[in-house]
Amino acid sequence: MIQIEGLQKVFNGVTVLLDVNFEIQDGETTVIIGPSGVGKSVLLKHLCGLLKPDAGRVLVNGTDIVPLSERALSPIRKQFGFLFQGAALFDSMTVFDNVAFPLREERKFDEAEISQRVEEALVIVDLFDAKNKKPAELSGGMRKRAGLARACVARPKYILYDEPTTGLDPILADNINDLVLRLQDHFHATSVAVTHDMVSAYKIANRIAMLHEGRIYAVGTPQEIQTTTDPIVRQFITGGGSTQEAKHGAVSIH
Repeated sequence: MIQIEGLQKVFNGVTVLLDVNFEIQDGETTVIIGPSGVGKSVLLKHLCGLLKPDAGRVLVNGTDIVPLSERALSPIRKQFGFLFQGAALFDSMTVFDNVAFPLREERKFDEAEISQRVEEALVIVDLFDAKNKKPAELSGGMRKRAGLARACVARPKYILYDEPTTGLDPILADNINDLVLRLQDHFHATSVAVTHDMVSAYKIANRIAMLHEGRIYAVGTPQEIQTTTDPIVRQFITGGGSTQEAKHGAVSIH
């Protein structure tokens, strides 16, 4: 599992993460919700060591990755696939080469195996026919799918999704949600997604955690979150309601 203990992060004097404590169980899909700017993406990047906290620990299968050097962190980071908000594709590369990039970086696969893995990933995300196109030739939804293929091509143990449906219309967003579920079923990875899209959260999550004022404020199943009477959670999931101040510490919806 991934364990987050007492995580704190400050940027330019502004506290983004105050005291985050949370566990992500192996094999589940966890969705972290909260309004834009609350620190969801910052939290996600701590899970694979892209950011270092100012205090606290991040344990991946019992190993605290916070004090590790880049060299020591490298084998752990290879267990992660990451879908960035804008897909982060290389403009000069074809879809095929973008997806192949993490495999070629590892330098342990021959081109035949790389081709087999890339084509498998492209088939899963329904993008095989676009493998020779450049990112500029793709729609927003197709770029997201290419990013998904790259995130899973190395068959990672963990897949991290940063706002996977942002900028997409409801039909394309639902297609991405279906693909996230398909990837989960195919690779049996532990998945963590951050989003403010509650339709997406309810569809893909086994558990939902709400980040509020630098802490994990509430945790529950999609049904428990959807039916909670907690005013802070309801204000976010309905887009209105009470502005009552949240109490410090995590609130269990169970």
